[in-house]
Amino acid sequence: MSTQPEAPDFTSLLRPVVRESSVSEVAKRLLDHLSEGNLKPGTRLPAERQLADALGVARSSVRGALSALDVLGIIEIRPGSGSYVREGTSEFLPRAINWGLMLGQRRTQDLVEVRTFMEGMSARLAADRASEADVERLEKHLERMREAGTDVKAFIDADIAFHLETANIARNTVLSDILHSIRALLQVWMERAGDIEGTVSGTLHEHGAVLDAIRAGDPEGADAAMAEHMRLASDRLRLSLRGDDE
Repeated sequence: MSTQPEAPDFTSLLRPVVRESSVSEVAKRLLDHLSEGNLKPGTRLPAERQLADALGVARSSVRGALSALDVLGIIEIRPGSGSYVREGTSEFLPRAINWGLMLGQRRTQDLVEVRTFMEGMSARLAADRASEADVERLEKHLERMREAGTDVKAFIDADIAFHLETANIARNTVLSDILHSIRALLQVWMERAGDIEGTVSGTLHEHGAVLDAIRAGDPEGADAAMAEHMRLASDRLRLSLRGDDE
């Protein structure tokens, strides 16, 4: 039977927030503790009310900060139980801090927009540069998605592999490194949207369109197909987040 990590001293965390953007500051305060190694994977965070009272902010600000951290895969919100630090957080956290992704919901939406642009560029370059062997690898990832059936983890793993493979085929090291570095966001994104009706069938169809354009050596078609996939995937993510508020 696993044991829950011992809660650290939250003394420095639980100081009143004085900055104008309380959501940003709450998120930053938590990230500071994570980056210092004070919050181990599995650690349960203080309750929303406790955080709000100690920081001198509204519970809505705490809730907003926790939601942003949850979307980016830093913590996991378990209904009826609380918020916990996710496994594997240390791998993604330094990039999240360096990019300032945890400065509230606006930043999260900015990341979604930037990812959409980068994915389109990745598909465009891949269509221009893909070899037969490259296309075969993409086909295998798509086939793995089809074969996953009800195995959500297998489907998500294959989905992420398809996107990262596309970035590799683009043969642009900067673009590839950036997309690889936000793979935690990709995983959490797909996990959250996975319960939306039509996610699996829609995702398969959209990936198939991207693959067809890359196989045909059609950069504009690949860009357009990826843009449509990202638009629909973003819609599914918004639906999943809206469901959390109901």
